[in-house]
Amino acid sequence: MIDIDDKVLNDLRGGFNLPAKPEILQALQNELSKSEPELFAVANIIAADVGASAAVLKVINSPAYGLARTITDIRQAVMFLGVTCITQLVTGYLLKNAFEQSKCCISLQQFWDNAADISKAALVVGHYLKSSLPLENLQLLGLFHDAGIPAMAVKYPDYAEVIKLSIERPERTLIDYEQQKYPVPHTVVGYFLATSWHLPREICQMILRHHDVSYLEESEKNPQHAQTFAALKLAENLCFEAKHFRSSADWHLFKDKVMIELNIHEDEYQNLKDDVDEVFIG
Repeated sequence: MIDIDDKVLNDLRGGFNLPAKPEILQALQNELSKSEPELFAVANIIAADVGASAAVLKVINSPAYGLARTITDIRQAVMFLGVTCITQLVTGYLLKNAFEQSKCCISLQQFWDNAADISKAALVVGHYLKSSLPLENLQLLGLFHDAGIPAMAVKYPDYAEVIKLSIERPERTLIDYEQQKYPVPHTVVGYFLATSWHLPREICQMILRHHDVSYLEESEKNPQHAQTFAALKLAENLCFEAKHFRSSADWHLFKDKVMIELNIHEDEYQNLKDDVDEVFIG
């Protein structure tokens, strides 16, 4: 487990200029905090931002949601998905626009394309499991779990070399290479970004610990949270295999625990792999 001590806190406060929580997200969270959030109030907040509205409609009408008809109005979207799910979609859109390419040493387009792929794969896993896992959490976690990476790429001009090394030398994970060079890894940076944006506590913990295999070993873990975490790790590896034709660096540590947590067997894994491959090919 990652230990966040005072030194880590000071390194973050003094060295990272993390993007502030956008006003539209604060407005949505204020509405959600009410005892009875109003659907139309949420719709009006989103509709006031053209970019957020377009992003929500694009996602809700994507094959991942499998709707029988096209949703063309934000009010319709809110009524169909609910205020929590819509807020998660908007959060993903806002995160994608929180970093500037001119200040970043990696390709943000490539990074967000990969995050979107993992998010889509997580939804495929969620649909396949036919469980009660909140799909909006899977989607947001897929997008947000590596949110510390662009912040690292803004802070450290040589960070692109570290990512390249982790892909070319997969015997170690990205977090291993980060800890050799930097005071904090991307998981800790992503955690602080998520907490500063007031994302759900369980999502923040998964962001912090998504390379920590002990998350799935705890005796008193929340079953739904553990399955969400496992679905993320499965989606990560499915995407990595689809693109690099080999397993991700930490999959050998997680594989058995993920398969047990999700109650899937090798043939079901292959079915999921085929489903994810179809998403990318399509």
